[in-house]
Amino acid sequence: MKRVRCPKCENYLTFDETKYSEGQSLVFVCDQCKKQFSIRLGKSKMQAMRKEEKLDETEFKDTFGSITVIENVFGFKQVLPLQEGDNVIGRRSIGTEINVPIETSDMSMDRRHCIINVKRNKSGELVYTLRDAPSLTGTFLNNEILGDRDRVRIEDGAIVTIGATTFILRAGE
Repeated sequence: MKRVRCPKCENYLTFDETKYSEGQSLVFVCDQCKKQFSIRLGKSKMQAMRKEEKLDETEFKDTFGSITVIENVFGFKQVLPLQEGDNVIGRRSIGTEINVPIETSDMSMDRRHCIINVKRNKSGELVYTLRDAPSLTGTFLNNEILGDRDRVRIEDGAIVTIGATTFILRAGE
């Protein structure tokens, strides 16, 4: 099964690519926004579908670390890199500018849900600080809800839940 994304609303549509030959054009109508669009089958120059990728949680070990989003009914496993400074984490949506967009259909996750600040201390070690954005459903660290003004230091392996989605911090070196 292959997935294509609607160019208007970014909803995913799936189809069985084995029923069609290379070079053939297919027309789709999006279930959500009713936009009609077409694709031409061929050798894909794009990356493989994320579910099929071999996601390497240590890939960003030499940078500022990453978060590993755990697969659930709303989305697939994702490894997303962090950068120095504020990393705004939330649900990926058209028109919302965030650093770490999570592809999910979890509507209990805000588009701007929480923020992880990454900086170096005086000895050069990476320090991670978690805070709520603020969000409607709250941000949980190890099943404890953060207050609106809480700034909590987190370490490698910290388990954070936003909405119905959980991710694990993988610290960089």
